[in-house]
Amino acid sequence: MAEIIQERIEDRLPELQQLERIGLFSRAEIKAIIKKASDLEYRIQRRTLFKEDFINYIQYEINLLELIQRRRVRIGYSFKKDEIENSIVHRVQGVFRRASAKWKDDVQLWLSYVVFCKKWATKVQLSKVFSAMLAIHSNKPALWIMAAKWEMEDRLSSESARQLFLRALRFHPECPKLYQEYFRMELMHAEKLRKEKQEFEKAKMDVGNLEYAEEILMGELARIIYKNSVNIIKSAEFHVSLLSIAQLFDFAKDLQREIYDDLQALHTDDPLTWDYVARRELETESQPGEEPPTAKQTKVAEVGHREERCCAVYEEAVKTLRTEAMCKCYINFCMERFAKKTSSRLLREKRLERTMVAFRKAHDLKLLPELQYKQWSELLLRHDFLTEALEVAGAGMELFPGSVMMWQVKLQVLIASKSPDVAMLFEEAFVHLKPQICLPLWISWAEWSEGAKSQEDTEAIFKKAVLAVTGGDSVTLKDKYLDWAYRSGGYKKARAVFKSLQESRPFSVDFFRKMIQFEKEQIFGWITSKKN
Repeated sequence: MAEIIQERIEDRLPELQQLERIGLFSRAEIKAIIKKASDLEYRIQRRTLFKEDFINYIQYEINLLELIQRRRVRIGYSFKKDEIENSIVHRVQGVFRRASAKWKDDVQLWLSYVVFCKKWATKVQLSKVFSAMLAIHSNKPALWIMAAKWEMEDRLSSESARQLFLRALRFHPECPKLYQEYFRMELMHAEKLRKEKQEFEKAKMDVGNLEYAEEILMGELARIIYKNSVNIIKSAEFHVSLLSIAQLFDFAKDLQREIYDDLQALHTDDPLTWDYVARRELETESQPGEEPPTAKQTKVAEVGHREERCCAVYEEAVKTLRTEAMCKCYINFCMERFAKKTSSRLLREKRLERTMVAFRKAHDLKLLPELQYKQWSELLLRHDFLTEALEVAGAGMELFPGSVMMWQVKLQVLIASKSPDVAMLFEEAFVHLKPQICLPLWISWAEWSEGAKSQEDTEAIFKKAVLAVTGGDSVTLKDKYLDWAYRSGGYKKARAVFKSLQESRPFSVDFFRKMIQFEKEQIFGWITSKKN
């Protein structure tokens, strides 16, 4: 092994001599490099090999390359790169090849190899690395996409990228991401050809010898991919993703129209289709039958018209497709539009009205999930519609009597309206709900009581809660109980609560830390008072 190491060190001597001769490194630095290189060589030549040793070797060489670059810039010397940098790059590639052959399954190692080649090696060498990696990791679509993108964007080779995508699809015939990126690549290729042709025409050059078939320029290859992919992946989400990609290319208007028509024809029973069709109205100008905005009308009016058209599509969708998912799409759209800032009070009121209509429609159809009941109630509460909020919360509780969330929503409305029935409803909730899910309600009750009731009432609630809540959930409750005791009664009260809870395991570390902090504050206060 010593002979091999000695031989590899001797192989370095020409580049090291050049580094010293041109003044990039001193003699002492060259000796340090030889010493470090000898140690690294020994580690990757021994019988038992470790991946970390190879990584350390590679990292050292990369650091050396970067240091050489910086020193070249500093002294303004750019010659002898073949004898210095190329020699180091070639050596690092050899180490990478050994490591990737030994640990074939390590994708991160392969990716590091790719990153190194992108920065330091030639495009031909990187192409070979991708080929070797894909031969082993052909089961990973992301690697195929990475290789194809590099061929397309860095090597500017559409044909190589196309071949990679076709090979990838033989391994993964039902991978949506592969079809999406292949579709995008063909559209990019068509766009590139169109730009080339335009440049030639501007320069008045003869393009008769070049192949610019009109079908290719119009994205016919992308259309073929689209047709094949939707026959294999029958999903509205996938269909919409292809349409979104096609919309990035202005020349593909016919293809966009075809995909859009197919989406409506093939996926009428999918909420995503209706959601997409409705949202598309936001980007559509005023229809011929509608009055276009006049000089007095503002952009706000146009936005209002577009939103009305969107809601009309959603209304039709809810009639056609009576599902919870469809109603959720409608509500989410209305909530998104309502959340958008506007200086127009009229538009804001109209958005609020539409949102309430969407919630009411879903409620009447009994298609409103509990989370949406919560959103509806909170929206009403924020706008001081207390009676309506209470009605909505009550309807949600009737439909979901076992939901802690719905009880919390109703309690939140009662507290906001300063109802005298708050305590009674808390008691009623604990009767109807399972004890193991009641922790949020106990905490809410205690927090409400702290602001609305006496200390004795609040402490009674905490004591009830400690007895009712067991296991890991009780940890949070005890922390809050201790915090409340210190806020309301100071150190003595906190100390009393701490002692009363000592046998009620489990505890959190924070529980003891808090008590230690209270003790420290008490001692500090006592010392300060003595000094004064």
